[in-house]
Amino acid sequence: MKRIWVRDQLRQLVADLPPGSVIPSERELSEQFGVSRPTLRAAVEELAGDGLLIRHQGRGTFTPHRPVSQPLAGHLAVPPADGTWSSRVEEFDVTPAGPRLGARLRISPAEDVLTVTRLRITDDQPMAIEHLSLIAALVPGIAPADFESGSLYHLLRHRYAIAVSDAVQTTEATVTDATESALLEVPVHAPALLFERTTKDVTGRVVEYTRSIYRGDRYRITANLHFDESSG
Repeated sequence: MKRIWVRDQLRQLVADLPPGSVIPSERELSEQFGVSRPTLRAAVEELAGDGLLIRHQGRGTFTPHRPVSQPLAGHLAVPPADGTWSSRVEEFDVTPAGPRLGARLRISPAEDVLTVTRLRITDDQPMAIEHLSLIAALVPGIAPADFESGSLYHLLRHRYAIAVSDAVQTTEATVTDATESALLEVPVHAPALLFERTTKDVTGRVVEYTRSIYRGDRYRITANLHFDESSG
């Protein structure tokens, strides 16, 4: 079938272009391949459905960016994920913890909690939405700008003498809702990874709870496995 041939030609085009490149227009590609625009469009939509092309309304169709790889380690001092990271604060508020968040942070529901939502950006592309919750009394004077660059844990240690020690983090598959999709620039119900982390300091006190949504099309976790004689 001609559509299959066009699809294979598009796959080769994607492989030859750098990540994040805009592909030629439908008119240019239909002329280049000698096929009708509906045939070309059907092949593009098929590759977009497979994640090999990314369509942005009003901007064009792009090759996907390379996945960002995060090494998996058993301690907080893990190597940073690939790319150049920055953050944009979307929400910054102090409110009573309430029963559910109070239980997470092991504080009274009436105690104030700082909640921060920030968009994490790498290589100029939105990667994740982080919802951070900190006990407000522990971080007086902290400002939105403090969450836009640098390490939060470094800030806690050097400004507030809070030395984080360990954390429990869970990861599960999810999909994005309408708000998350708009921030991450992905379709509604796009595949994503949900991370939830509860962090303690060296005294065993809970100091942070974070819930993060990472794009499933651009983020992956790698792990180094070591086997001994008892491994099955």
